[in-house]
Amino acid sequence: MIANVLGPVLAAALLPGAPSPPHLHECATATTRCDGTVEVPLDWENPSSERISVAFTFIPAKNADGTVAANRGGPQPALPETPAIQQVLGPVLDRKNLLVMDPRGIGQSSPLSCPGADPFKPATVAACAESVGARGSYFTADQASHDLDAVRRALGLGKMSYFGNSYGTLYAQAYAARYPNSLDAIFLDSSLVIGRDGYADQGFDARLDYLDLVCERSKACDALPGTASGIWTKLVERLRKQPDPEVTLHQALTLREPAEAVLGRENVAAAHAYLNGDPAPLRRLARLTPKTIPPFDPPWFAGHLAFRCGDGSFPFDRLAPAAERQAQAERYYERERPLAPFQPTDFFPTEAVASQEWCINWPTPRHSPPRPPGQALPDVPILVVAGDFDVDRPSEVERSLRVFPSATVIRIPFGIHAQSLFPSPLGECVRGMLRTFLTTKRVVDQKCTGENYRAVGAFPQKLGDVAPHPARKLSPAQRRILAATFATAADATARRNPHAFYYFGRQNESGLRGGQVTFGQDITLDGVRFVRDLRVSGPITLTQDGRATAALTAETDGRVHEVALTWTAFSTRPALSGTFDGIPFG
Repeated sequence: MIANVLGPVLAAALLPGAPSPPHLHECATATTRCDGTVEVPLDWENPSSERISVAFTFIPAKNADGTVAANRGGPQPALPETPAIQQVLGPVLDRKNLLVMDPRGIGQSSPLSCPGADPFKPATVAACAESVGARGSYFTADQASHDLDAVRRALGLGKMSYFGNSYGTLYAQAYAARYPNSLDAIFLDSSLVIGRDGYADQGFDARLDYLDLVCERSKACDALPGTASGIWTKLVERLRKQPDPEVTLHQALTLREPAEAVLGRENVAAAHAYLNGDPAPLRRLARLTPKTIPPFDPPWFAGHLAFRCGDGSFPFDRLAPAAERQAQAERYYERERPLAPFQPTDFFPTEAVASQEWCINWPTPRHSPPRPPGQALPDVPILVVAGDFDVDRPSEVERSLRVFPSATVIRIPFGIHAQSLFPSPLGECVRGMLRTFLTTKRVVDQKCTGENYRAVGAFPQKLGDVAPHPARKLSPAQRRILAATFATAADATARRNPHAFYYFGRQNESGLRGGQVTFGQDITLDGVRFVRDLRVSGPITLTQDGRATAALTAETDGRVHEVALTWTAFSTRPALSGTFDGIPFG
């Protein structure tokens, strides 16, 4: 690392390769990646306060016409994410410098440390807060925004663009509120919602309406009795009364999330099947997820807590002592039930609300809204992408960002959290919008979507439960076998949806009711039983554009049928053609 003390006056520009003037950081004249630090006050309103060190990475571009400051979220160390940010920005960095800074208190920026702190053990959070002491209230987005501008000035940079994802969108808004003349464009992915008080909404909502959104767009799913959210509510109530070691309540919380394509395609139908005596589909999904809440104890946890608690709004008074905060939070959870149909006690046997609301035991005595109410905000181009299945709904994001005069919010159907970082066609589409915007400052809606499937409505248990395919040249029995064979193939192929991130790297899976599916260059079925009385074997080939072809054998009642299928996978209308025992259909 190259240390540098920030001087009182900084130049606006430098010639590449020239010696840096005494008031500029050595990285200001770098022609390749340069890692450095600047010293800043702990409290920017008190210049004589303790000095802390803030670390950054600066990657200059040849003939640069600007700089992109970037943060992909957390709050967590940012510098290790630099390669991922470079991949996202891609050709933008041919003409723009990249600046990444570790937030104060995290990573290499004077990190806060609390070994043994566990967010699910409230006493350890309280001990961590006591260990950090009063200085912990200065590790927040408002102070970090001043740090970023100190780095900008130390490097002699002019106006910057900002790319923020998730918590990085909070840093971006905090910076824009305090340095409106230092920005020329802002791109936000998965933006946090900031309330009228200037603090970020850190609440958690079970969001069962997301299930309704998916199910209502599918005739098969929408035909189920009641609503999708109602079916899931009944499932949770059943699991609470009759615990299932193969489907825990924590897994039920995870499985309700339709952002993962396989879950979105199957979870409601699987819940309906479970409630009606067929547990196999839901138990298969549950095997994808941990039975209990995984531990969260990174070395930067104290810094994470400081930001999250100092920047957020919660169901308790920020200035109240811990005991009163807990009482307020408990009354809120009892009255509003934000997790409904779940309860904190479903996941935490003791101190349930405090284990859910980590910041109860983290004092926040300093007024530190990330985006102060009434603050003048820059009239610069701002492009925001908001996915249907993100933490906050697109409508909530749009309402929060109306305070920016030139903000455009684009809803991404079936979009997910951090979609610009996702290795999929959806991610590539969003990255295209990002790159165009940061290069030209123009908003070009490329109609990105993650909606490449329809939710299923049922999991048939035997051939007789399957609706026959309408192939005219086949007998009713043949049409039923054809439909069941295709359902088996489509079920396996769905696990290679580019948005099926639970299956990334997965090499095999048991068939729903028997047999084995292997995921390699091809998808190979070996005696797979999607329904009990039909065994399907053979390879399925997928092209990059989602074209699927299969050469399968389907065995039932001692007879083997040869079935060739061709269809477009990952489509809301997968037209099917092929042959059944040599008879063409389509």
